[in-house]
Amino acid sequence: MKLSIVITNNIDSKNKDYVSNRMIEFNLIHFPDDLKGRYQELNLHLVNDDGAIIGGIVGEFCWNWLEIHYLFVESMYRKSGYGRALFREAEKMAIEKECDFIKLDTLSFQALDFYLKEGFQIYGTIENAGRHTHYYLKKNI
Repeated sequence: MKLSIVITNNIDSKNKDYVSNRMIEFNLIHFPDDLKGRYQELNLHLVNDDGAIIGGIVGEFCWNWLEIHYLFVESMYRKSGYGRALFREAEKMAIEKECDFIKLDTLSFQALDFYLKEGFQIYGTIENAGRHTHYYLKKNI
């Protein structure tokens, strides 16, 4: 049987879900039973008095860790403790879900100092990532 490869940037959600779900099924074979089924998306939002979203965290609880994909606060609200409040809420949830660590990545122009102050340690870097340094961080909890 001859197979063909189709390359497209317009993948539909059905095809994307197929790849994601098959990868998750494969991964589950290799994790202990007590960690199976421990997956949940994390979506925390920072909302102003008018109900507008001005920041948030997007990530996922995955087996025994929390992975933060994005932590963002609008520039006019930065340096006011809102990012820390969002992070602390996510960390509290990770502890409640018995996660062992939190992991994330950041670029050199983003929030490296913030994460280091929050107790993260750098476990890897990639130089020249868009002419910046890409940091990979982990915090045991």
